[in-house]
Amino acid sequence: MITLETLRENKDINTYITAADRSLEALGYTEHSYAHVLRVAKTAAYILTTMGCSDHEVQLARVAAYLHDIGNLVNRTDHSQSGAVMAFRILDKMDMPAEDLATVVTAIGNHDEGTGVPVDAVAAALILADKSDVRRSRVRNIDPATFDIHDRVNYSVRSSQLSINEARDQVTLSLDIDTQYGSIMEYFEIFLERMLLCRRAANKLGLEFKLIINEQHLM
Repeated sequence: MITLETLRENKDINTYITAADRSLEALGYTEHSYAHVLRVAKTAAYILTTMGCSDHEVQLARVAAYLHDIGNLVNRTDHSQSGAVMAFRILDKMDMPAEDLATVVTAIGNHDEGTGVPVDAVAAALILADKSDVRRSRVRNIDPATFDIHDRVNYSVRSSQLSINEARDQVTLSLDIDTQYGSIMEYFEIFLERMLLCRRAANKLGLEFKLIINEQHLM
């Protein structure tokens, strides 16, 4: 089976990830490189493992997570769809079985809030893992005086944690926000659509999505 470890050893794939992140850097976006994709892979695996999914599904989610942002190499617009096409070509050449390939490509093609739909468990886990990766270390700009709203919101997040309760009926994203850099309202201004997609993804897994910011229950 093709695994995350297999992909991490592939020089071509790593070139695409690096180049895609470089394109986003030129556009002023936050970090979308290895720190991001590996964190998303870890979180997606946690979600599916906790929900009792098979190890096979967990491995497919980790593969999808590692590749999910390579479409930014083509363009930020519709990057989930272009990334899915790129992933198909890469994994097909690596002889991934058609059923597995379909699962991975579907997850990548549906991870963005503009057009994404949590069509299955792997896609749902990828959405939750990707949209919950909000943290100060993703901000590239080192001058707070020139922060835009995305910089302010990400930089304001001192800690973030996605967790599933013991009863396995709720998934909670808990954020600690330093409001001197970004307000809770600004978080909603740019992330509301993502949080609504997280709610749909959670529902696909049989979970209720909760959002807590500075100990306030907001969703």
